[in-house]
Amino acid sequence: MATWCRLGLAGLVVAAFGLTACSGSAASKIDYVVDGPLGSYNTNTVAGAASAGAQAFARTLTGFGYHGPDGQVVADHDFGTVSVVGGSPLVLDYQIADNAVYSDGKPVTCDDLVLAWAAQSGRFPGFDAASQAGYVDIANIECIPGQKKARVSFVPDRGVVDYNQLFGATSMMPSHVIADELNVDVTAALLSNNSQVVQQIARLWNTTWDLKPGLDLKRFPSSGPYKIESMLSGGAVVLVANDRWWGPKPITKRITVWPQGPDIQDRVNNRSVDVVDVASGSSGTLSTPDNYERTESPSDGIAQLIFAPQGPLAQPKARRAVALCTPRDTIAHDAGVAIANTRLQPATDDAIAAGEGAAEAGPFAKADPAAARDALGGEPLPVRIGYQGPNARLAVTVGVITKSCAAAGITVADTKLDTPGPQALRDGKIDVLLASTGGASGSGSTGSSAMDAYDLHSGNGNNLSGYSNPQVDTAISALAVSADPAERARLLTQAAPILWADMPTLPLYRQQRTLLKSKKMYAVSRNPTRWGVGWNMDRWALVE
Repeated sequence: MATWCRLGLAGLVVAAFGLTACSGSAASKIDYVVDGPLGSYNTNTVAGAASAGAQAFARTLTGFGYHGPDGQVVADHDFGTVSVVGGSPLVLDYQIADNAVYSDGKPVTCDDLVLAWAAQSGRFPGFDAASQAGYVDIANIECIPGQKKARVSFVPDRGVVDYNQLFGATSMMPSHVIADELNVDVTAALLSNNSQVVQQIARLWNTTWDLKPGLDLKRFPSSGPYKIESMLSGGAVVLVANDRWWGPKPITKRITVWPQGPDIQDRVNNRSVDVVDVASGSSGTLSTPDNYERTESPSDGIAQLIFAPQGPLAQPKARRAVALCTPRDTIAHDAGVAIANTRLQPATDDAIAAGEGAAEAGPFAKADPAAARDALGGEPLPVRIGYQGPNARLAVTVGVITKSCAAAGITVADTKLDTPGPQALRDGKIDVLLASTGGASGSGSTGSSAMDAYDLHSGNGNNLSGYSNPQVDTAISALAVSADPAERARLLTQAAPILWADMPTLPLYRQQRTLLKSKKMYAVSRNPTRWGVGWNMDRWALVE
């Protein structure tokens, strides 16, 4: 029996596919297509979180957990363990595996936790972190530099319910890369708040892991089954088995991760791609050849209009006007799903989420150009809507909005983006970003509604609309520490009227996912979070 059969059948493959999967041998390479560009190894920056990086690097930068096929967090005991040692306040002990080592031979240490916390806590200036969710509630981390254990203490009364979302796959970057570059003790500088050094650390955390052809591999060590071998001129990243990985060896030696392009159908037809994990409709009407299998499933991300904090849509009345002439019913119908009204409960497709702001959302269900014109007092309004392309679904959506809003005196310009969506919105190149949670072209979701809700919290990096409201901040903060459904429903009910009045974003529908894979592929399964199907790529096998 081939090696991959022994490894795979011990777990996922036997459960999903049975013994017949073991006829033949595993191919040495797999080609995998993901949503959007691969701009950074650091998927925790604003642009990195909105990219397809998490789909590519879940098994390259490992952590204390990863997101399974239902978006749930699965403990990764190869990396280490987490123990609850106090409940009020919440205190957690993190123990990294003794043999955990980066692909460059440097040990994985508690310094990596300190850097992840510092970058994402919001208390150290300069870090361009996408989200502070969970990390903002950590009071301190006890870490002796170079050691394998850390004690993480939370602020009193801030026992984050989804604490298992923290320090997971792709959240921790190799702090020793920055330490070597600056020749400093990163942990000491952060824990003593040496502001001058912290500024230098933040600058490198933001930029040192940008992915470009000809990258210096010394800066990109891996803590997982795969490591980066190279980057191709078309933006693809080649991953190869990491010979220093201390856990079960990956079944396939080489996986090339390709950013979504206009040629997916051609590549499927000529069988030059084995796994495609993209937003449904983004590549047009993909046909499924006989030798491929197709799965459609909902993501935890919400496709939405994210309004810029500056420019023609800076005022709520202008945003409301655009919302009033946007035919959300038609857009959702075209996507084959129901309208989504949720902003603070995006990762939960349940009764609480369905009821969030339903009454206030009523006037915005169908296009009402007359009401939109009245909201503007009859004044014309030019609006640039941008999105990460190529994306057939979003192009059609912009077309539908353009036609509907013209009757309200709102002139929509379809703006193709050659930079990440969040950056284009920040730079004033567009007035509206059409994207999923956090500005992502993919799902964008953490799998936790409480964590995702922070994209409307004051000061959060992926709060791309620059929205700030004390009552909404209070609700978001309370959602993170409440497990009581009644209390969560109360908080959502309080916040919804404010959000519909201020209109920082306009939810459209739950982004659907298309998974297309060769019938010779095994152990590939859907995932509703931003990590996508790549969550277990080290178990994938292509049988020849």
